[in-house]
Amino acid sequence: MNHDFFQYDPESKRQSMHWKSPSSPRQKKVRQSKSKFKALMIVFVDIRGIVHVDRVPEDQTVDQAYYKEVLTNLCEQVSSRRRPEMWKNGSWVLHQDITLAHNALSVKMLLTKHKTTVLEHPPSSPDLAACDFFLFANIKLALKGTRFESVDAVKAKATELMNKLSEDDLRYCFQQRMIRKERCRDQGGEYIKGDNISIV
Repeated sequence: MNHDFFQYDPESKRQSMHWKSPSSPRQKKVRQSKSKFKALMIVFVDIRGIVHVDRVPEDQTVDQAYYKEVLTNLCEQVSSRRRPEMWKNGSWVLHQDITLAHNALSVKMLLTKHKTTVLEHPPSSPDLAACDFFLFANIKLALKGTRFESVDAVKAKATELMNKLSEDDLRYCFQQRMIRKERCRDQGGEYIKGDNISIV
C-alpha cells in the first residue's frame, strides 16, 4: 500500500496537551498546518515484518508502468530473500486495492506470470487494510511534530520506525484485521468508522 508522509505534520491535540494548575495562564499555541512537502512510499508487510519498501522518487506518478517495476522488485525480494519458502509452496498472497495502476491488465499479466495469488481489496475500505488502519496510522503519529530537512530524511525515519515493529505488534495488527473482516461481513459490508487501532 502507498502513503504520503509530510515534511512537517503538526502534533495532534492530544499530543500537544500540557498539565497546568488552575491558577496558571493558558499556554498560547500557534496554529500550524501540514507542509506541502511530502514523501510517497509503497510498503508491503506481512505478519512477520516489512517485506519490501519502495521510496517513490519526487514527482514520480505511480502509474501502471512504475507499479510493475515495484512488483517486479517485490517478487524478487519474496522469492529469493524474504519469504522463499512461502513463494515456493504458493502460500504467499498479495493483498492490494483496485486502483487503476493496480488493476491494469499489464499488472495482472505480471502477477499471473509470477503465479502470485491476489486478494483484491474492496474500494474505499481503509478499515480493512492493515497498512491504513495500523501501519501508516502509527508511523504518522510517531512523526508528528518533527520537522525534516529533506524528502530522504522523512523516508529514512519512516522506514526506521517500520523496521522497529515487533512480531507481537504485527501479530496484533493481523488479528485485528481478521476481527474487522468479520465485523464488515456481519454488517453487510458497511464501513467501520472511528475505529483506529494503535500499537499496544
